[in-house]
This record gives sequence, C-alpha cells and structure tokens, in this order.
Amino acid sequence: MTLTCAFCAIIDGGDVDAVVVHRTNEAVSFLPLNPASPGHTLVVPAVHVPDFLDLPEEVAQSMTAAVLRVSRAVRDAVSPEGMNLITSAGEAASQSVFHLHVHIVPRWSGDRIGDIWPRHEGSDREAQNVLAARIRKAIVE
Repeated sequence: MTLTCAFCAIIDGGDVDAVVVHRTNEAVSFLPLNPASPGHTLVVPAVHVPDFLDLPEEVAQSMTAAVLRVSRAVRDAVSPEGMNLITSAGEAASQSVFHLHVHIVPRWSGDRIGDIWPRHEGSDREAQNVLAARIRKAIVE
C-alpha cells in the first residue's frame, strides 16, 4: 500500500467517504466521486499496482473475477442498455489516479457520455501488416 494513494486509503478503510459496494481480500469495488452514469463503479486490486501494464498475472485473475462479479451486479441493479469497461495506463490515456482501476460504466442510448471510439478513417493494410509483425515479435521475446 502507498500512503499517498487515494485508492490505497479506501482499501485500508481510511477513506470513510468512499461508498464500497464489494470487498474481498483481492479487490475492492466502490462508487466514484464523479460518476459518468448511474451505477458507474470502480474495481481496484487490494495491492498497489500503478496500472494494468504492471499487473502481475496472479492478481489479474482475481481482478477479472471481481470485475465480472461486480459488472453483473451493476447490470442487475440498473438495467443498462450496454456497458463499458475502461482502464487506462498513463497520463496520455487520461489516468488520473495511479493505482490500477477498472471503470464499470453502464450505458444508455443517448447518454451524456456519447461515442467513445473515433470515427473510422480507413486503414493502410501494409502499415497494419508491418505493425502486426512488430507486435508478434515483441510477444515472442
């Protein structure tokens, strides 16, 4: 745990303002201060991990289980038309708290969130093939 991490304070029970909806030894789920939609919930690992790129595989398994359990509960509680799972790594990806967190965001047609994916601008197949080769090589190494 990191003393300066807001999410570690919630995990430790020190942040009494946090509205926790689920807690296990591996993960804690709570409502964010500024929800994007009704039912918007965060799931964080109980150990301090800066982002998903630093996530140990054994922690990833328990995080995935917690995200699935809480996502299904959110679905049952608020009956959304759809749902987004969002996590970010780094400031350029809009990460503001540097403790891994997965946003469970219920969605409805015409909600205030709007489209989260850029419009299709076409793709250069040769450039994609070159990039795919680089990624495949990095996976093997």
